[in-house]
Amino acid sequence: MNRELIFFFVKRYLRFDREQPFISLSAGLAFLGIALGVMVLIIAMSIMNGFDKELQKKLSIMNYPLTVVSTHSRSVDDSTLQQLQQKFPEFQYSPYLATSIVVKYGREMKGGFLFGIDFERESALNPVIEESVKRIDKIGKFDVVIGTRLQETLFIPKGTRATYIFTEVDPSGVVSTPKIKRFRVKGSFQSGLNSYDESYHYTSIVALQKILGLKETQYHGIHISTENPQEDMKRIAEALPDGYRVVGWWEQNGNLFSAIEMEKRALFIVLMLIILIASVNIISSLLMTVMNRRSEIALLISMGATEREVKRIFLYLGVVIGVSGVISGVGLGFLGLFVLENFNIISLPADIYGTSHLPLELSLLDFGSIVVGAFIIVVVSAIYPANRAGKIDIVQVLKNE
Repeated sequence: MNRELIFFFVKRYLRFDREQPFISLSAGLAFLGIALGVMVLIIAMSIMNGFDKELQKKLSIMNYPLTVVSTHSRSVDDSTLQQLQQKFPEFQYSPYLATSIVVKYGREMKGGFLFGIDFERESALNPVIEESVKRIDKIGKFDVVIGTRLQETLFIPKGTRATYIFTEVDPSGVVSTPKIKRFRVKGSFQSGLNSYDESYHYTSIVALQKILGLKETQYHGIHISTENPQEDMKRIAEALPDGYRVVGWWEQNGNLFSAIEMEKRALFIVLMLIILIASVNIISSLLMTVMNRRSEIALLISMGATEREVKRIFLYLGVVIGVSGVISGVGLGFLGLFVLENFNIISLPADIYGTSHLPLELSLLDFGSIVVGAFIIVVVSAIYPANRAGKIDIVQVLKNE
């Protein structure tokens, strides 16, 4: 196969055709369409991944990597905590209590969850609580830390007392009365997610044990912080006695992340159609080139060029147009990511999205899928015109010429 001949005609057909400018225009539009399609795909998938990772980060902080709970009752004994600490001293542990409440301040009321925690232990696991505790001199037994969003909604000044109504009723005589306790609002936290900032409250574990009538050695669960929760989850599960199980933060939000993953796949397919549409211009451009160069093709074949060489000329021509578009699209995509990341072009409301900047993260898998998918579309688009060029009837063409 004469490669010099093939590359000579590929270069020749890539030049602007003054006699048939529409052919060159069509090839240029194909190049531009593929480049824009790849650029949009890279930026869109980066934004999707960025929001996904940002949401995972915030959910893992407030839900904790791993949580040990009882399957038989709501009570987790302190002996289980001691056993885990001895076997896995490299992990961070924080026992907790949790109950649903209604907080009342003035005439305003809001439902939520009150957590009883050891603030020192909790600060080692939760950077949101750690940041809040730093701004507080001392947290008393019946002090409470609430979300900034709730504090603004109910207009609760720091240092004032709010009434907490516990949904677990206390039977007294013939009437069941709810437990009510006033807590001093000592400080606030901001997780970046309104659902947590409006409904989560934190007080001392001793206070909640007393209110719920539990012993000092009883907890509702144990939060565990680890660098590799999915791997360490199996080790912890094997070490737990019967009647206990360990739950990963991702299991508590499985439906949410499944929906996000499906949305990412749908977006990838839809945006890949942009490249598919652009590839139609490659087909039309190559077909017009074949029809316009029929006499040259027939002359080449009559002078000894093989059908395979003719096919390779137009296959390479289509691949060059498409691949150059893919490479340009990758460059434009990374340029767009650089601009979005370093310049405040798009500003987001932090109270809605949890961040004021546009989160961007392009995974290697997504990048590879974009490039490989675009390359396959380009190659497939060039096959049909190349086959048509190789099957030209040279006798008929030369006769008409």
